[in-house]
Amino acid sequence: MDAHRRVTIREVAEAAGVSVATVSKVLNDRYGVSGATTEKVRAVIEELGYESSLVARSLRNTKTNVIGVLVADFEPFSLEVLKGAADAIRGTGYELVVYSAAGQAVEHVGWERRHLTRVSGTLVDGAVLVTPTMTDVTASVPIVAIDPHTGRSHIPTIDSDNLRGGHRAVEHLLELGHRRIAMITGRPDLESARARERGYRDALEAAGIPVDESLIEQGDFIPATAAGATRRLLALPKPPSAIFAANDAMGLAAIEVATKQGLHVPEDLSVVGFDNVPDSAMTAPGLTTVEQPIREMGRRALELLLQQIQHDVPRDPHVTLATRLVVRGSTAPPRQER
Repeated sequence: MDAHRRVTIREVAEAAGVSVATVSKVLNDRYGVSGATTEKVRAVIEELGYESSLVARSLRNTKTNVIGVLVADFEPFSLEVLKGAADAIRGTGYELVVYSAAGQAVEHVGWERRHLTRVSGTLVDGAVLVTPTMTDVTASVPIVAIDPHTGRSHIPTIDSDNLRGGHRAVEHLLELGHRRIAMITGRPDLESARARERGYRDALEAAGIPVDESLIEQGDFIPATAAGATRRLLALPKPPSAIFAANDAMGLAAIEVATKQGLHVPEDLSVVGFDNVPDSAMTAPGLTTVEQPIREMGRRALELLLQQIQHDVPRDPHVTLATRLVVRGSTAPPRQER
């Protein structure tokens, strides 16, 4: 038999000496088949490597034992979420399928609604939406949203304490003695990005330092955009002594720009990021950052989704996880206020 050809249910039936209907009953755990016959059919299935179609299986019993994770793109945040989802699904009897919008989320608001209709009810028993652009989506299967753009809604959500995280990042720089602290913000349509900026503003206000709007640049969570923002900040008549970037990718871009301009990090410029993705610890100097437990977010989202699939009522459908400051080599007291 060709190793690359899919084994059919008819071939299983012929090898086991039973009807196709009998094989179907065994596959779907239906009554009417003796124990001996069931064992024989399952042995043939194992020997031939037969796998039933997910779509066909779902049409028969509306259950696939597959969980879908929908992401806008494969980038550091979503990859860490997927690791957490994989942690949670082990030993549950469910499988994981990942569906990527291939980066279309920036250009097409509502991508998750379109793609959810393609997989719900036929391919998956439930879905996790990672940073969805909208939360007024409905589906025939349970849904959990991670870090939704618009914040909480009727859909169960997992997010992190972005407000406190932004506040702590700036508080750290203030404790080191910095006073001209700039911020490169994230996407303005994303609630988590807005919360981080509010944390920045609140921390300055609490320290009695007026917010200088010329020190705030939009970075959209994109390294190239953050690089341009960093160049503008460093070109100011009185540039900042520290920069808080709303994610690690932008923080690393800021360090790269400063280094190319002959500045030393952290002696001439301190930089703080947000997320604590693996790359943040692999640079020289390592990036001081605010850790949101991204992998834990993926794990908790999967657990919350499985509760719904199994018809358990979640004790709390909206979970906010704590953030924490991770100090590395990219921050130090200012050499002097410039």
